[in-house]
Amino acid sequence: MTVEVKIGVQNTARELVIETGETNEAVAKLVQDAIAAGEGVISLTDTKGKVTVVPTAKLAYVEIGRSTSGQVGFRS
Repeated sequence: MTVEVKIGVQNTARELVIETGETNEAVAKLVQDAIAAGEGVISLTDTKGKVTVVPTAKLAYVEIGRSTSGQVGFRS
């Protein structure tokens, strides 16, 4: 199961969207720990092995949810 993480960056119109193999809880803990550390960074590895690093000082929001890609038909 993949998890979709949307990261809003301050002063940027587009959000970063990353699909990772981590659980919702693991991603949430990673974000919380990085913010609690002060001037840190969040580093996430996607399902293809690409690493994305975002400075916590520039975070606007982080949305963590189940990935919906690959589904066919109507969703509710």
